[in-house]
Amino acid sequence: MPPLSEARCRHAGEWTAAKPRWGLAADRPEAEALKVYAEVCETTVAPYNPAP
Repeated sequence: MPPLSEARCRHAGEWTAAKPRWGLAADRPEAEALKVYAEVCETTVAPYNPAP
């Protein structure tokens, strides 16, 4: 995660959006961490954009 706390929600949102876009899987520890950030970062949007 980024060292600046203000950037963590945006990073988590972008990371989460990249997973389905590129067909990437998340292992259990990563998925659990992303769930924590999803709860903490309630207003962060992770839009799905299909890969080109």
